[in-house]
Amino acid sequence: MAARCPYFAAEETTRVIRPGESPAAALRRILAKPGAHQAPCCFDALAARLIERAGFEIGFMSGFCVSATRLSLPDVGLISYGEMVDQGRLINEAVSIPVLGDGDNGYGNSMGIKRTIKGYINAGFAGIMLEDQVSPKACGHTEGRKVVSREEAVMHIKAAVDARNESGSDLVIVARTDSRQAISFDEALWRVKAFADVGADVLLIDALASVEEMKAFCAVCPGVPKMINIIEGGKTPILSPVELGKIGYSLIVYSVSLLGVSMRAMKDALVAIKDGGVPPPSIMPPFQDIKDTLRFDRYYKEDKQYQLIQ
Repeated sequence: MAARCPYFAAEETTRVIRPGESPAAALRRILAKPGAHQAPCCFDALAARLIERAGFEIGFMSGFCVSATRLSLPDVGLISYGEMVDQGRLINEAVSIPVLGDGDNGYGNSMGIKRTIKGYINAGFAGIMLEDQVSPKACGHTEGRKVVSREEAVMHIKAAVDARNESGSDLVIVARTDSRQAISFDEALWRVKAFADVGADVLLIDALASVEEMKAFCAVCPGVPKMINIIEGGKTPILSPVELGKIGYSLIVYSVSLLGVSMRAMKDALVAIKDGGVPPPSIMPPFQDIKDTLRFDRYYKEDKQYQLIQ
C-alpha cells in the first residue's frame, strides 16, 4: 500500500515513515529492531502531533481514549466502527509516524472483521489490534469481561489476516486475548499460540498480573513480537522499557497516560479560571509554543508562494 499523505510534508527531524514506505512497513521495520518500543496513546490529531514532536516513533489510538474524548463515555462497546475509522483518518493525516489502531473486537462477525480491516487500511493505520471479547466489550483492566470461544477467536484472526492479504496490504495485525482475566492464564497462552499459527504478527495477553506471567508469555512463539498494555493503576506491573525489553517485549502502549494528564490539567485550569485568574505556567504553555505545535509559521510561509502580485 502507498504511503499516506499528511497535510504538511513531513519534517525531516520527525519523519519516521520513509518516502514511498507504507505505515505498516515502517512499523514492521521498527519492531524488527532490538528492545521494547514505546507507543503513547493518541486519541486525536493534536495528541498524535505531540507524540511525534516528542520523538516517539509509534503512536497508538486507544478505543478507551477515543470513547472518552469523542463521546465522554466509558469504554464498554459504545464507540462505533465508523467513529473509530473517522478518528483514525484524522490522526493519520496529522503525522508521519506509524499509528496502531485499536479495533476493539472487530465490530461484528468474521465478515464484519474483514470490513474493519479494510477500513483501517484505508484510514492510514500501520496496524490494528483485535481482541477476543464478546459484545459489548469492556476495557481490559476492568471487571466483568467475557470472551468468545477458542474456535471463534481463532477464526476472527484468520478472517483479519485474509482481509489484509486480499487487500494487498502489509497491515500489522495484533491479536489480543482477554482470557487471562475471563478464564485462566493457561487459556490465554493457548489462544496466543493459535493466533500466531493463523498469521497474527504481534501477540498480546492483556492484564497479566505478575512479572512471572509476563516472562512466561514472552517465552511462547519465539520470533513473534509481544506487546504490553501499560495502564497506571491497572492490573499489570509497571516496568521500565529496558526491563520490558529484557523480558522479551517489543512494543509498549500507554493507553490512558495522555488522557489522564490532560484531564488533570484541564481541571486545574478550570479551577484557576473560576477563581478569577488564569492557568499557571506549570500547565499553560506560551502561546507561541501552541502556534508552533500547530505549524502556523509553516502555513504562512507556504501560503506566500501562492499570493497574487497586485
